[in-house]
Amino acid sequence: MKINNDYLTDFLKNLLQTPSPTGDTEKAIKLVEEEFNKIGLKNYKTIKGALIGTIPGKKKEAITFSGHVDTLGLMVKEIKSNGRLKVTKLGGYSLSTIEGNYVKIITSENKEYSGTVMFEHQSVHVYDDVNSAERTLNNIEIRIDELVKSKEDVEKLGIQVGDFIYLNPNVEIFENGFIKSRHLDDKAGIAAMLGIANYFIENKITPEYTVNFFVSNYEEVGHGSSAGLPENTEYFIAVDMAAIGDTQTSEETSTTICVKDGSGPYDLETRRILEQVAKERKLDYKIDIYINYGSDASAALRAGYDFKVGLIGPGVDASHAFERTHIKGITNTIELGIGFVEKIK
Repeated sequence: MKINNDYLTDFLKNLLQTPSPTGDTEKAIKLVEEEFNKIGLKNYKTIKGALIGTIPGKKKEAITFSGHVDTLGLMVKEIKSNGRLKVTKLGGYSLSTIEGNYVKIITSENKEYSGTVMFEHQSVHVYDDVNSAERTLNNIEIRIDELVKSKEDVEKLGIQVGDFIYLNPNVEIFENGFIKSRHLDDKAGIAAMLGIANYFIENKITPEYTVNFFVSNYEEVGHGSSAGLPENTEYFIAVDMAAIGDTQTSEETSTTICVKDGSGPYDLETRRILEQVAKERKLDYKIDIYINYGSDASAALRAGYDFKVGLIGPGVDASHAFERTHIKGITNTIELGIGFVEKIK
């Protein structure tokens, strides 16, 4: 199967460079919507702001793939008397992974200011606790790149409590296939879903089941798929990153079939079908379990939906930090998704 890697990486780069912290995802949703329109994928938005694309099948019963555009981020919690910003986190991550990260602060009037995430005692030449102190929300702050030395100075810029703060993703794509950036969780999954959709549309293939592509916008806070999912869904496949670590099987060049996460085991029949597809197509795939993990599939079941769920995705190193994956992990995921659709009759 021929997959256009340049098309995928160009789209992924644009998506990675489009800020979309949980709660402020409109620009990323619009970018995906434009791409859906470009390839001819009919789509609509839910009231909550998620995006759903649909390929009509021969049957009304549906397979729904789900990926999320919302990412980790920050919001302004307090303007400090020294002109710096105290923050609150969007999503779950260690503060050590954002120290030194460049950021953009977006005001309610869409003014944009540059800044840096700092430990309040950052200079090794001045402070004794720069190495020993635990990083907490009480000692991490945003240094704004403006002449501000007081709360009043900051307020004059239009910055206020509740403003969103974007983490610079630092996207790099290499000729050897590696892709490193923040927020590959789950923008790499969105790229994979686009690849699946594009295959059926470009080749004018009508699948047996209707196929939906649900672009979630609140996954990182646990309720992205709790409402608004397409009717008649019988199989719900979350396409999300596979976490890599010492006790895991997942690899950057592979697609992973997750069989259990923090919410419990995934549907056994769906797992068996995915494994069969991977073997028949000779894909580079892994079976893995994630203890500290939840997906939109888990959230949908907790919300009371009645369908079978699975979880697949490319291996991503250093999840919720400076992440890295490989184009092969994404293309293996695309082929697994295509094969699953073609297997369901």
